[in-house]
Amino acid sequence: MSQKLFELEGLVALVTGAGQGMGLGVARALATQGAKVVINDYYAERAENAVAQLREEGFDVCAAPGDITDAEVRESIVATAEREYGPVSILVNNAGVPPGMPDSLRHFKDLADEDFERQLDLNLRAILGLTRRVVDGMVEQGFGRIIIISSESWRQGLQFGLTNYAAAKSAALGFMRHLAHEVGRKGITANAVSLGTMNNFGDYAEYAKATAVGRTGTPEDVGAAVAYLASREASWMSGQVLPLNGGSITS
Repeated sequence: MSQKLFELEGLVALVTGAGQGMGLGVARALATQGAKVVINDYYAERAENAVAQLREEGFDVCAAPGDITDAEVRESIVATAEREYGPVSILVNNAGVPPGMPDSLRHFKDLADEDFERQLDLNLRAILGLTRRVVDGMVEQGFGRIIIISSESWRQGLQFGLTNYAAAKSAALGFMRHLAHEVGRKGITANAVSLGTMNNFGDYAEYAKATAVGRTGTPEDVGAAVAYLASREASWMSGQVLPLNGGSITS
């Protein structure tokens, strides 16, 4: 009998920011395909609630909450994954919205230095730190999937006050492309999913008008894309940014 497509049995996934929304959708999709999933979230209660929910659905998951912008916390999160399940095979860098955003959105001229640092800490430095911590284990396994959840704000200018957010997202994509070349011959791929407007925004109907398919994105949409990139079948896809935007941008 042939193996089912995109099966993740025997693999360990760490998903940051997975206590709700898109991150939870990713965690559920990876678990559905057979991976053991470690759920990180800034808020411990949210991570524990997500774990309880997924365990009720029959999945093998555990919680590793904490602020991934803290190096010691990153070390603890990965150590938890290794203690519970073994070396991380799939790292999904999903966390990307600091506490207080989007209420703190402001135009560039009104931003303070710390507004940029906050975005760089979460959307660049945390990704670098977590990747550094797991990549040696992936090399030893001869398999690894490093996935960044990005945003179409990196390539489409908007008036919402996203300059600091988009700058950090763009930097992470540059890192991803070069990393793909450095580790590709070790069985490791590095890719990103670039999200359009998701259904965690307010006026869904208004946002949906800008898409070709007539709706905003869902956690299930993101989970499906990540499940493919995490799979063994995606071994020839690396260094790529996969647009997931409902056709709102088609170039």
